[in-house]
Amino acid sequence: MLRIVAGRWRGRRIKAPAGEKVRPTRDRVREAWMSILQDAIPGAVVADLFAGTGALGLEALSRGASSVEFVELAPPSLALLRENLALLGASPLEAVVKRADALRIAAEHAADPWDVAFADPPYRQGLATQLAECWLATPFAHILGVEHDVQEPLPGAHDTRTYGATALSFYFMNRTSPTLGHDEE
Repeated sequence: MLRIVAGRWRGRRIKAPAGEKVRPTRDRVREAWMSILQDAIPGAVVADLFAGTGALGLEALSRGASSVEFVELAPPSLALLRENLALLGASPLEAVVKRADALRIAAEHAADPWDVAFADPPYRQGLATQLAECWLATPFAHILGVEHDVQEPLPGAHDTRTYGATALSFYFMNRTSPTLGHDEE
């Protein structure tokens, strides 16, 4: 089980997958992520790309995002995501689930960028790099945050924080990034 760290659902538990095929973002890393972007979340239109359990998007909703578009391709993850939305009582107006390829949806969103996009793609498949390259070519969010393996350096100008073997890299459309909180581990 995972827990929501703060906001209206603070302390509530959501379901996590069994096994190691899906790697949900650890509470500490999710907390750092939200702390870094705390001023950008309230009222924001958010995307949770490679949503998995939906933990990042649910944390954003809990902290006041106006809506989250959850994008996930894998049927088992989609089922778990829908269970978590129901468990917390998220409204269909604030939580939209799309079964789709996150890279394709991101590329299609450049004309109408999200305020914030979170992405936690599977490690060691080059998907974090592909997503960053897509954003650099046509920004699909004002702020893009990507969780990736610390061994996968991402292209372009971005701010990165590391937490053990996990890195969080942030891209800002107008390049006036907020001061990043939390020191690196």
